[in-house]
Amino acid sequence: MSSEAQATPKAAPKGGLVAYLQLDGAVEAAKFYEKAFGAELAAMHPPDEQGRTMHVHLYVNGSSLMLADFYPEHGQPKLAPQGFSLAYMASDIHKEFQRAVDAGCTVTMPVQQMFWGDLYGQLKDPYGVDWALNQPVD
Repeated sequence: MSSEAQATPKAAPKGGLVAYLQLDGAVEAAKFYEKAFGAELAAMHPPDEQGRTMHVHLYVNGSSLMLADFYPEHGQPKLAPQGFSLAYMASDIHKEFQRAVDAGCTVTMPVQQMFWGDLYGQLKDPYGVDWALNQPVD
């Protein structure tokens, strides 16, 4: 890391369970999540000489989401996301879903009313992460 680069102040995590994603391009992913999901940057360690960062902390929809780049030399090899989705509890699902699509997410399941009664749709972001948007119907 550059000796001039400074880490942003530490930020308190929000939520009782925080997802920590390893992505190829965590800084760019954070910028994407700002556009797609209204994320706010809470804290970030500056990128190293290769452009990788070991920590980005975002606030997304009232919760924390942590990101880091892959560091194969430290036992964190590059792997595609698999076997999970991030559940985003929407207050205006059609607007929030469209914002994510307009930012670059791919629709994998359009928003529809589900058998359990809620509105629900699924997206995949450009980093391979699946997002499940859910809005209770009163």
